[in-house]
Amino acid sequence: MSILLIDPPRGIISKGTLWRTVKRKLPALGLAYIAAYLEKNGFAVSIIDMNVEEIELQRLAEIIEANKYQFLGITATTVQINSALHIAQEIKKVLPELKIVMGGPHPSVMTDEILVNTFVDYVVRGEGELTMLELVKGDDPQNILGLSFKRNGNLVHNHSRPFIEDLDKMPFPARHLLPMDKYSPTPGNYLRLPAASMITSRGCPGRCTFCNTDMFGKTIRFRTAKNISEEITTLIKDYKIKEVSFYDDTFSVNKKNIQELCSIILRDNIDITWSCMSRIDCMDPNLLKQMKKPGCHSICYGIESADREILENINKRISLDRVQEVLNWTKEAKIQVRVSFMFGNPGETQSTMEKTIRYAISLEPDIFIFNITTPFPGTAMFDWAKNNNYLKVFNWDDYDLGKVVMELPTVDPELIKKYYKLAYRSCYFRLGYFRQRLSKIRSFSALMMHIRIFKDMLLSSIQ
Repeated sequence: MSILLIDPPRGIISKGTLWRTVKRKLPALGLAYIAAYLEKNGFAVSIIDMNVEEIELQRLAEIIEANKYQFLGITATTVQINSALHIAQEIKKVLPELKIVMGGPHPSVMTDEILVNTFVDYVVRGEGELTMLELVKGDDPQNILGLSFKRNGNLVHNHSRPFIEDLDKMPFPARHLLPMDKYSPTPGNYLRLPAASMITSRGCPGRCTFCNTDMFGKTIRFRTAKNISEEITTLIKDYKIKEVSFYDDTFSVNKKNIQELCSIILRDNIDITWSCMSRIDCMDPNLLKQMKKPGCHSICYGIESADREILENINKRISLDRVQEVLNWTKEAKIQVRVSFMFGNPGETQSTMEKTIRYAISLEPDIFIFNITTPFPGTAMFDWAKNNNYLKVFNWDDYDLGKVVMELPTVDPELIKKYYKLAYRSCYFRLGYFRQRLSKIRSFSALMMHIRIFKDMLLSSIQ
């Protein structure tokens, strides 16, 4: 039995969107975890990342037929789903006996929408490792938790599978199946190359209305510091990695675990630099100092808005009064500060967007990130917008964080687009900001990275 897993390309990202100009290429770690788990249990697995590998559908079909794959697994976020379905449909035409399995964030929450397609045989909901293993082993589909399928023309949804509690028992992602030399983080988010991405936990303790917790749950589960450090060491040994980007939603929520990880990195002289994402309410000055010593150089904080009422509307439970304090702690620890905001939240007005831009500038971060609020399927915001008839766009290609898909009663969509571009111009193209960034450049590579960042931001603001 052999299995092919595919990460499909994203749809065409709209002009004037940050993520169209910023060139970052990250592997689908979810697929790599599933592949590693299947390999551990004796199955032959391959991965094709169509975001970095240019493979036409005809060639893809030839590869599948030549290797006699019995299962094709395709993951998809919302912005990937149209592409994923197109691939599945075309491959099924050529290879009708091939079993096609869809999984990932979008199929997990929009299961009926995916499964009604005749060319999709199964949908794996939520964490996919155990469900996929039981499926390819040949277990009776009706007994496999977390699986949806068709029987006698009817859609069948088995009970959800409990989340994996002990993440240390999971093998490290099967990076040997990925083109590791073709990946790189977002410019400004790394000091050295080659770099790799990692996750140290699953789940999120936050209850923000714009986040989907169905994939990994509302209760966060952690890998131990020892297990994380072993993966870092493996990355250095096998792929000469010098930098790690931690993509946990809230890296520092388990402070004791992070402190232990930092101690291990220092004790074992692990040569690595790294960045992460965190929340304002999960950070303190002592932890920041401990993170700096073993290589942390950049932290991204999601703030979303400068308006307290909007923060309440999206259930972003942070204190604006504490934001500046935490950012000051981060700067004092000599760690780069990145901040992210969204325009087009429930309750947004021209006044609140102006307030957010002024506030962002006042924080004096190193990197500004602005997105247009996007209510992804599976989120409370999606349900709210749909129930109130604010959701006007159902072409999933448009859910790229740069298009307005909600028509709110408080603000015109064109005004949101205007302030999205204005934010980048206002924050990045100021003499004070140029001076701040130039004062921190210490190498030619850093200079080239900053030139690239300014180019990306300029394109985002004028397209």
